[in-house]
Amino acid sequence: MTTPTTQSVKVFVPIGMLGGGFAETMVERGMELGPDVIAVDGGSTDSGPHYLGSATAKSPAASIARDLRLLLRAAARADVPLIVGSCGTSGTDTGVDWVAGIVTAIMAEEGLDLPVARIYSEQRADDVQGYLAAGLVHPLSPLGELAPETIDSCTHIVGLMGHEPIVEALQAGAQVVLAGRATDTSIAAAVPLLRGMPAGPTWHASKIVECGAQATTNPRTGGIFATIDHEGFTIEAVDPDTACTPTSVAAHMLYENADPFLLTEPDGVLDVRNATYRALDERRVRVEGSEFRHAAQHTVKLEGARIAGYQTVSFVGVREPLVLADPERWVEVLRKYLFMRVEQALGLTEGQFDFDLRLYGHNAVLGKLDPASGPPRELGVMLVVSAPDQPTATAIAQVMNPYLLHMPTQEMDYLPSFAFAASPAETERGASYEFVLNHVVDSPTPTALFRTEIGATAHV
Repeated sequence: MTTPTTQSVKVFVPIGMLGGGFAETMVERGMELGPDVIAVDGGSTDSGPHYLGSATAKSPAASIARDLRLLLRAAARADVPLIVGSCGTSGTDTGVDWVAGIVTAIMAEEGLDLPVARIYSEQRADDVQGYLAAGLVHPLSPLGELAPETIDSCTHIVGLMGHEPIVEALQAGAQVVLAGRATDTSIAAAVPLLRGMPAGPTWHASKIVECGAQATTNPRTGGIFATIDHEGFTIEAVDPDTACTPTSVAAHMLYENADPFLLTEPDGVLDVRNATYRALDERRVRVEGSEFRHAAQHTVKLEGARIAGYQTVSFVGVREPLVLADPERWVEVLRKYLFMRVEQALGLTEGQFDFDLRLYGHNAVLGKLDPASGPPRELGVMLVVSAPDQPTATAIAQVMNPYLLHMPTQEMDYLPSFAFAASPAETERGASYEFVLNHVVDSPTPTALFRTEIGATAHV
């Protein structure tokens, strides 16, 4: 499939995350531009550790199926690959199988027969323990050295694949590739690299298109299109009324990236310090000068999550002027009473549980960094209780209930009444997860940590 005489490769990204929804006309427009591949990300860690820890998806099956139906039809008509990365939000084996099941059902309904590859990225704890013992695991900031017990505490561990497992699946004949956890860029880079495009322009273009139309003047439109060649790449919005500008394109290197000029991939580092951004017209941007330095050692980043406890939440609305005059002073007094009451009623002391009081309307988002001054007009107080088990978390929240509803300020000689948002006031959130792995492992080959199976039928 590698063709050294290929002059360019075109990549169509319909949206930043599968299941987000896009217009059917946008897909038609994207396909009119003649893509060589359709690439779409299926997940992220943006929404926190719950989805990896529980191996569940953020998006409902109906929204995933709606998007996939349009993309499978388009890929079949144009006879081009469709690549989905980080299936099921976190890229666990369960997530890959879940998306594969949706693909199977759609193809049966649509009368399609596209070769499907499933790439699994979940890692066994025993294998990771072996890598650690062999000195192959290294921490990424801000975490330190990895402890063996941390590995065993994880409910799920995934490795972030680069483009190589995807290329291998395409070479095996797959037209639909359903990948586990993958770097956002790898799904767009696979086909251009397979067809001989240089690494610098390929990885840079893949970074720009990773989030769909976010690198355009109207991110709501969804789609973006890149044409990669041997000298650089050209990028444009799919929507004819939306534009890419040198600023919108260059700025995307800042997105979710510690360095605006360097981007680390499993295979090396993209360097755009010498890149130039030039407007070809009102809608298209030409980028040249991107470079890629291949690493001496291929590394795979590990992500792992574990249960940190169980949570119960309550939410109360406050409109009492004396509370609003100094919310932080009120919360300070409330906090002392809550600790005292939980110890009285349940015999629990600090260290055996935890709770947070978040004041929405007063520094809940930025905290002390908030530039606003003056009292809020109203306050939403969220109580988040964390405990080793769910019954304990709920019992603590129930004990705190009367204080959250009636706590006066020091100046009051009466009990005020606030307004709970729901009845019952306590909502059980279940297990609360935390990320505990932010490490890389030296991999003997780019594909050694991943497993590929051909066919849409989920593995057992």
